[in-house]
Amino acid sequence: MRLEPISWERLAGALARQADAIKAADGGPWPKVAIDGAPATPAGELARSVADILRTGGRSVHVVSTQGFLRPASLRYEYGKKDPDSYYDSWFDTGALWREVFGPLEAGGSGRVLSDLWDPATDRATRSPYHRLAEGAVLIVHGPLLLGHWFPFDLSAHIRLSPGALQRRTDDDEHWMLPAFRRYEDEVDPAASADVVVRADHPDHLAWSGLGR
Repeated sequence: MRLEPISWERLAGALARQADAIKAADGGPWPKVAIDGAPATPAGELARSVADILRTGGRSVHVVSTQGFLRPASLRYEYGKKDPDSYYDSWFDTGALWREVFGPLEAGGSGRVLSDLWDPATDRATRSPYHRLAEGAVLIVHGPLLLGHWFPFDLSAHIRLSPGALQRRTDDDEHWMLPAFRRYEDEVDPAASADVVVRADHPDHLAWSGLGR
């Protein structure tokens, strides 16, 4: 894969322009964008930057973090608090994401979505209100392990770290997660399935695959 240097600012601008131009593949009015990256990457910051640029241009945007769709602790920690296979398979409530985010944004859907469902700090439902997205609003979802679930993304960007960089930039108390990301590479190969790949081994020296690869 050929990669070219880019800055975070230019990357956010390029993704925003693409998100503004795409149409939802399901024929509905809501394009859906993924910013996929491990916790050691600035996936959330990139998602918010893209959203800010779109809003400045007059486009309605709704940002969702998968951190708000974790399963209850009793399910996440069934095999211990630091089990990488549990993290990979069952920490994130993909069923709730389908039900509360993607389903309502299908063609003919209500457009009524939840921003989050579960607060991992209190281990209780957030009771957040629903938001009804205007027609043409762009959904941006960010978080780890996003690809490989058949989520209906119209544009996906994967922030990739080499194994060494991922280990260096992951907090010591989260090193137990690293086997889950090795499994993600082996089973999903996100760099092959994403529309855009961003190599971010050094946070100040990015490279990307460009659009339309």
